[in-house]
Amino acid sequence: MKLPTNSRLWRPLLLLRRQRSHDAKAAEAPTPRPVPTSAQLDELERNVVMRHHRNNMPQIRSLIQELEAGEQHKLSQLQAELEQLPNATHPRLQDYGEEPRELAQYVHRQLPPQSTLKEFSELARALNLYRMDHLGNYTGHKSYYLTGQLATLEQAIIQYALQAVTDHGFKLISVPDILPKEVIESCGMRTEGERTQVYKLDTGECLSGTSEMALAGFFSNKLLSEEQLPMKVTAVSRCYRAETSGLQEEKGIYRVHQFNKVEMFAICTEEQSEAELEEFKNIEVDLFRRLGLNFRLLDMPPCELGAPAYQKYDIEAWMPGRQMWGEISSCSNCTDYQARRLGIRYRRSVDGQILHAHTINGTATAIPRLLIALLESYQREDGIEIPAVLRPFMDDQEVITRNKRIPETKLVKFIKA
Repeated sequence: MKLPTNSRLWRPLLLLRRQRSHDAKAAEAPTPRPVPTSAQLDELERNVVMRHHRNNMPQIRSLIQELEAGEQHKLSQLQAELEQLPNATHPRLQDYGEEPRELAQYVHRQLPPQSTLKEFSELARALNLYRMDHLGNYTGHKSYYLTGQLATLEQAIIQYALQAVTDHGFKLISVPDILPKEVIESCGMRTEGERTQVYKLDTGECLSGTSEMALAGFFSNKLLSEEQLPMKVTAVSRCYRAETSGLQEEKGIYRVHQFNKVEMFAICTEEQSEAELEEFKNIEVDLFRRLGLNFRLLDMPPCELGAPAYQKYDIEAWMPGRQMWGEISSCSNCTDYQARRLGIRYRRSVDGQILHAHTINGTATAIPRLLIALLESYQREDGIEIPAVLRPFMDDQEVITRNKRIPETKLVKFIKA
């Protein structure tokens, strides 16, 4: 079934946009393109405002007028502004306002009374398995150490997630953590400005915020056959985020500068992309169901989609020690937003026409927040119970107890003689 999209309104602007390419041989000279109507520009601006995106439509309107007046040297400036526009928005989301819709709530554990529950940092410190204090002097703010059985639990979660997604036909790829900024921006994340979440290196390259970017970049300027689609890949990577938060509920490892994550990514046709998103969602729900967590599934409103997503589901786990819902996963249909920028195309079988692919991404596991949900949900007087599905990856161990092998660490000041 074809997606109910408003891409009809976008096509004149998309045709104005030169296809971004990292391969000089793939670049083609621009040809005259139809000019969008005033009504189409109005609809684009309504979408930008609805998504709480930076509204650059006034600049775009002005540049189009200048081009129509013969100022062809403005074309590159227009193209740069067009690259900043967000994707179209699924019609069903357009009356959501600013709040997500809860689609389902899953309850798998009966928790002890609230008065007896502890939050992650208190639990992990008591077990001598975690350190986050006094690290600013040598590893920076928002850094952390996981030690002993907690470090082993992290690896067990990664192996559990990889086993699950590869059983669904995803192929494992090992990806780089350092990427050209063009790839990151093509995926819909800004690398410039005060509010960017991206770490930039002196070389001009960037640290990857998610392996979605490296996986998308792997297929840039590729021409696939329709028979190869959907193509589903997965990766484990370190994710780097410059974002910070001073909120009390986001203290500890809830929001950190680097963490491990298992990511799912798919390239597919327009007709396949809605079904692929549902498959990603179902895989994520099953992963957390088997872990025995209490969680809920949310359909996100336009203002929470970011730039690339056409629609997005979030999964929030109940974190009983914090008495709050916390996001542990999401999945998005980015339609052809990323593929157009990266030149990911396929040849249609029925007539040989070359079309832009659609891309889907989803988080199988993001370690820090999943550890919070697991430890707070499985806490008991003598330690932390290990979920049954993780025990095969931990030598059938059933309980995490206090780590006595690694000494407690304390900050020491070295004084020059």
